[in-house]
Amino acid sequence: MSKLIRWGIASAGKISEDFVIALSTLPSSDHKVQAVAARALDRAQEFATKHGIPKALGSYDELAKSTDVDVVYIGTLNPQHYEVALLMLNNGKHVLCEKPLAMNKKQVEGILAAAKANKRFFMEAVWSRFFPSYQRVKELISSGQLGQVKDVEVNFGFPLAHVSQWAFQEKPEKIESKGTLNAEGIDDDVSATLTYSGGRTARMRFSSKEKLANTAVIKGTKGQVTLIDFWTPNKLIDIDGQVKEWLPPKGKYATNYDNSEAMRYEAEAVRQSIIAGDVENKNVTYADSLLFAEIEDTIRKQIGVLNKYDEQ
Repeated sequence: MSKLIRWGIASAGKISEDFVIALSTLPSSDHKVQAVAARALDRAQEFATKHGIPKALGSYDELAKSTDVDVVYIGTLNPQHYEVALLMLNNGKHVLCEKPLAMNKKQVEGILAAAKANKRFFMEAVWSRFFPSYQRVKELISSGQLGQVKDVEVNFGFPLAHVSQWAFQEKPEKIESKGTLNAEGIDDDVSATLTYSGGRTARMRFSSKEKLANTAVIKGTKGQVTLIDFWTPNKLIDIDGQVKEWLPPKGKYATNYDNSEAMRYEAEAVRQSIIAGDVENKNVTYADSLLFAEIEDTIRKQIGVLNKYDEQ
């Protein structure tokens, strides 16, 4: 296979635009956006014209059947991830799908089954795991410099189990959560404690009602490391107390969301995995996605958040 990976983009929304801008910061000999599809053709055409994309398509089915696309980035609304991911995989496309991957664990299992049956690369776009700062945390843990991880504390605007899983690398033994719901039955303030082997804990607070610190503090027996704005962590406070920072290059256009240029890291990881013939990436495995969904389902049920997909 040549080094060039040809991307198709499913959805012409803001997050898809940011992904295309991030791709523009990578070598054009490695990444090319070949097509964009939206449910309204005019949206796709407008998007394609702005970003110099050869093909604009008015349906996801046309994208799935495009012979000049290797891998599809799915940036649709969350409830559409399941059907669009199945469509792409069953038509032989590799897939990078935005998070959360699906509406519950059952849907995640269905997507992963399709990826395995079609022998296609598939990954949930947990972009932060590919940041240099996250790789630094992984290095500190695996080399033993942090010692044994005892405690992870995360504060953010919405649930992010993947941070504690990055630190502990095992399934929690117990999940305890409580929270409040708004008038629409959506969780707006949640606290959760995940307990791991040896009594080690991850404490998470997510709130849409107030601004939280947006940090992840990972404490080991030999020291601690803090990811700052850990959702898009260009910097961290290292084990020696020094601040380290890695800034991604800017694209031709400003992104819709802060620091989206850093999606370049996951995009390049996808390219390398596909070239290597891998069907999953070691930083976000199939097992990781299943566990994220299981943790999220458990927390939702404990605080009383239901969705119609649970009954299907």
